[in-house]
Amino acid sequence: MARVTVEDCLQNVENRFELVLVSAKRARQLGNGADACVAWENDKPTVVALRELAENLVEPAVILADPDTPPFFS
Repeated sequence: MARVTVEDCLQNVENRFELVLVSAKRARQLGNGADACVAWENDKPTVVALRELAENLVEPAVILADPDTPPFFS
C-alpha cells in the first residue's frame, strides 16, 4: 500500500477522533520497540501504525487498553 488514507482506516475504528488516539498510541508502541505487523519499508512509526489499522492487523481496543504506553507525550 503506497498511501494510507483516512477512509482506509475508518473502516476499522469508530470515528476520526478514535483514529487519532489509536494511531498515536500504536506509533508510540512501535517507536518503543513493539513488533510491527507490516513491513517497515523505511516508513516512520506513524505511517506503519496507520498501515496496520488500514489492513485491520491490530485491534484498537487492545491498543487503547495497554497500560504500558502513556496516552500523551510528556
